[in-house]
Amino acid sequence: MRKFISATLLFSALLSLSPAHAIAVPIKSTGTIDVYFSPRGGATAAVVRELDGARREILIQAYSFTSKPIAQAIVKASKRGVKVVVVLDKSQRKERYTEADFLAHMRIPTFIDDKHAIAHNKIIIIDRATLITGSFNFTKAAEEKNAENLMVIKGNKPLVNRYVKNFELHRAHSIRYGGK
Repeated sequence: MRKFISATLLFSALLSLSPAHAIAVPIKSTGTIDVYFSPRGGATAAVVRELDGARREILIQAYSFTSKPIAQAIVKASKRGVKVVVVLDKSQRKERYTEADFLAHMRIPTFIDDKHAIAHNKIIIIDRATLITGSFNFTKAAEEKNAENLMVIKGNKPLVNRYVKNFELHRAHSIRYGGK
């Protein structure tokens, strides 16, 4: 009995240490999901198409970002008056072909998340209505060489809101990047 109580207390203590945002929250499935696979499955074109349709806001978290077409679509959106914020993994400070420098020089608010071993999120939130996510890094290699997946999810506000919250959490502890 004593072992059971000790184990229960230990388990309870460990649970209390876990961050609140780590707990899964069920979200009802609504809306539509378009799915893309690479290599050469049209994922980059789908991302660019969605970015071109943005009207108010684009929030981006990425581990690796070397895609020129996606970077150009982001700058185009910003020039149309769309608010854009980008949060990238710390590896993008030194990545040879990163688009982080291009975005920063084009005055796109670009931040580096160096709080984690790897900031491995790959998401784009458009107008708080469309969520783009999957294993697909925003890179030429992801489009042309790697086996990746990408989902474009529309019409699921609770899901998008969870991703916005997560984006804001990471943005808050990230450092502004001015480029090289």
